[in-house]
Amino acid sequence: MKRMPLYLALGALLCGLPLVCNAYWLDVCVMIGLYALLALSLNVILGQAGIFHMGHAAFFAVGAYVTAILNTLCQWPIFWTMPLAGAAAAFFALLVARPIIHLRGDYLLIVTIGIVEIVRIALINDIFGLTGGSNGIFGISRPRFFGFRIVRSVQFYYLVWGMVGVSLLLFYGLWRSRFGRALNCIKEDDIAAEGCGVNVTRYKLLAFVLGAFWAGMAGTVYAAKMSTIAPESFNFMESVIIFAVVILSGGSQLGVLVSSFLFIGLPEVLREFSNARMLIFGLAMMIMMIWRPQGLLPPGPRHYAAPGASAATRAGGEPPERGAA
Repeated sequence: MKRMPLYLALGALLCGLPLVCNAYWLDVCVMIGLYALLALSLNVILGQAGIFHMGHAAFFAVGAYVTAILNTLCQWPIFWTMPLAGAAAAFFALLVARPIIHLRGDYLLIVTIGIVEIVRIALINDIFGLTGGSNGIFGISRPRFFGFRIVRSVQFYYLVWGMVGVSLLLFYGLWRSRFGRALNCIKEDDIAAEGCGVNVTRYKLLAFVLGAFWAGMAGTVYAAKMSTIAPESFNFMESVIIFAVVILSGGSQLGVLVSSFLFIGLPEVLREFSNARMLIFGLAMMIMMIWRPQGLLPPGPRHYAAPGASAATRAGGEPPERGAA
């Protein structure tokens, strides 16, 4: 609740931004929203469960290609393909995560890097003649919403950021739920969590599946926006950027939004300094890691009322002194 004014101010800013931006900056804001959507989905895996996962671009690619194939070959409308794209990415995540979920730290990180490369090479090799090889898939149609065709950048802007807003509400509810508390316990100490009765393997798999489902739906929006997709759009560097956004955020949802603006928007702002913009950007990241190693906006501590606590204590007041009448 303390951060609610920040969310309201950010929401008002985002709603009014198209009024002052040209077409180029609107496209930049759409890409910022897509990366924010991907980072929010990865935040469930990395930020909440503490699972080192750098293969998120693979789930993003599965969702985008499922949408592209169903739309170009079967003529399915874009929004009809979205749940199937998410389900396909979630099923793929379940298949690849089940054998490796017992790994920890750097070992899991290395394996997930391999998943991205396997998916990219498989797409280049034109699986079953469906992915178009290195040329990708062309001619993806624009989405329609109740007969209204979404074509212009401002329309995609509100579509993407509307999905980001829905994701914020859903993931906040998830963080507050028993599932979110279990993930938080696993992040702090998975051995202690297992000793307390938490099924660590099950919760980690669920986190993987949920994050992949959301990344697959983000892939649908990306395919509709670009109308053309290719394997090179889902390379390892995309996973690095999403991973870095979540790490810089500190694991909170507001931090994810701010770090998405920094990682995607700041290089565009510094484009006029083309010879030194990446040097400036890298220096800023180094200073950030030294100044705020815990991230930009780490989530606040959880507060729980003890069983039998007085109403004043649960409301945040001081407990009555011993012996007081």
